[in-house]
Parts: sequence; C-alpha cells; structure tokens
Amino acid sequence: MGVGCGTLVLNHGTAPHPCYARIADVLVTFEGTWASYRALRPEPWPGGGDVRLCHLVYGVPPDADPEGLARERGAAVHCAVPGTGDHPWGTLPYTLTNAENAENAENPLETPAPVRRPAVPRTARGLHPGPRRQTRPPLAAPPGTAWQWQLSGRLDTSVDVPVYDIDGFDHSEATVARLHREDRKVICYLSTGAWEEFRPDAGKFPKRVLGRGNGWQGERWLDIRRMDVLEPLMAARIDMCRDKGFDAVEPDNMDGYRNDTGFPLTAADQLRYNRLIARLAHDRGLAVGLKNDLDQIPELVGDFDFAVNEQCAQYGECAALKPFVEAGKAVFHVEYEVPTRRFCAESRRLKLSSLLKKYELGAWRQAC
Repeated sequence: MGVGCGTLVLNHGTAPHPCYARIADVLVTFEGTWASYRALRPEPWPGGGDVRLCHLVYGVPPDADPEGLARERGAAVHCAVPGTGDHPWGTLPYTLTNAENAENAENPLETPAPVRRPAVPRTARGLHPGPRRQTRPPLAAPPGTAWQWQLSGRLDTSVDVPVYDIDGFDHSEATVARLHREDRKVICYLSTGAWEEFRPDAGKFPKRVLGRGNGWQGERWLDIRRMDVLEPLMAARIDMCRDKGFDAVEPDNMDGYRNDTGFPLTAADQLRYNRLIARLAHDRGLAVGLKNDLDQIPELVGDFDFAVNEQCAQYGECAALKPFVEAGKAVFHVEYEVPTRRFCAESRRLKLSSLLKKYELGAWRQAC
C-alpha cells in the first residue's frame, strides 16, 4: 500500500487504530465543525512513530484561533475553513499550517488550493452522479418546537403542531404532501443501526452484518464498522425519504456501541457511522436528528440539526441534552413510564419538546 506515493494520507475522520501509523505519513484524526472541535476531549495519540496528525475543521469564525487549538490537540497539520452546509470545503482555508515548522521562516508551508471532496464515494465504476437534493427548505426547529411522533396505527393528522415524525416506509408521498399543505414539517423515521426483517429491503443486508437482537421482535443490530456495505443501503433509504418529500430524517439505533450487539463496536466506530448518516442526509438537502447517544453529544452536536431522546427524565440524563438547546436546536423528547407531573417542569426549564407516549407510539400523546 502506498507504493509510488510521495506522501500517504489516510482520512478516517477520527482517531484510528494505532497500526495505521505504520503505513501513513499523515493521519486525519478529526474532521468536523468548529463547535465539535472546541468540545473535543483530546486523548494522547497512542501510536507513536513518525506519523503526523491532521485536523480538518469547518464552520470556523474569523476571530477563532484554530492554529492554537490544533497545536493543543497535537495536530502537526490542520486546515480550517469558514464554509458550512453540505460542501464546506468549497471555501478557501484560513490557513494550512505545519505546526512543526511554523516558526521556521526558511521553510514556510504554502497554502494550497481548497480541498474539494466528492459528494459520494468513488466506486469501481467511477463516480456516482451525486445525490439529488430536494427543493423544499429543510427542517429548522428551535428549542421548544411542538411535535407529534406516531409510528403505528392509522395516522392522525389533526394534532395541531408544526412537526410530525412518522415512519418513512409506511407513509406515501401523498401523506407527506398533505401534511405540508397543513403547514407541517415532516420527519422520516428510519432504523439505521438495526436490521428489520419486515422492511422491503431486508433481503439486501448480508448476513455477515447482522448481529444480536436489539430487544424488539424481528430486529438485529448492524455491524456499523462495515460502512462499505451499509452506506449504499442507507443512502437508498434516505433517497426514499427525499423522494417522498420529507424534510428531515430520524435515524434510530444510533448507539449500538453501548449495547451487546455481537460486534466489538467502539465509540470511534459509532462516531464515524453517525457522521456518515448525517452526511448522507445533508447531501440530499434533509435535516437529520441524533437519536439518543447522549455520551457523544459534545462530539456530534455540530453534525446534527436536532435531537430525539427517549426517557432522559426516567434515568436523570436530560441535562446531557443542553448542547443542542444552547446551539438553538430542538430536542424532541418522550417518556413512556414517568407521568408528566414528574418531568414537565424540568422539560420546560431545559426547553425540551416533551411528550408522554405509549411504547407502541400510536396517536395518543400528552404534551408538557
């Protein structure tokens, strides 16, 4: 690997296994927003060797000091750009600096042309033409936005709220259009971290990526490390959401690394996969929510547009959702076993969009 290359750069987007240092000259160990970078809790690089670490940061404000932060984070090379949205790397970098040589005036590092990345990965047949974007503006819900979440039973469209979250497979383009005519934004529920035997694309998932059951009948955890297998499958599902006119995606089962999946998943595996799902949605013009995965909110709040949480009040975890509220993003929250009198006061204080629902997630609801 790397034969004929002057410099080999591997971009994992997060800290990879130390063995990659044996073959790479530069390892990209962070790629994400400035907000996520500031919230990053750096750990010493365990790999040793001569490899240099690189950090790629976008959404950087002009008065920020990415160079100083990159040095603190142990990055020998960094690239910081002001761009945001679907293709931030189309903007010129503030700097591309070699921290090891920054003080050596005889060998300044030239600033190259901006990095341009394809919207979708290269395949053996060349580049895909790129995902088609929807034309409607995506969901932009501030904290406290009222919502309805219904995943079973006959859909009740009479609830007077601005946001509906419904099953992406079960509902048609006509249903989404009807909700739009009533001035609602519509979220497309999908399971992205677990296989469901009852879905029409279930047969497309190879057995090698199916793990243990996740506690729901007919569902099994997915091996999210196999992004080569799962990316095209999830892209097709998110294409379906876009084609039906949905405004956003709610990807479920996004915290497999904390469960007994049958695979040795790590926190780094989960970060990579969750960011993949966020990118697939954003590339198609859809907003995307982070489902549960409380421990990784500091790293992921900049990659997601809202949060969906179950039972944070029951387990005393609602304060962990503050980064979303502080970023001006809604937290859509449900409880199943705790009565509203025990959680609504805190929900209002934290500006959560809280409901009491039954586990089957039918039309019934009690809002705070």
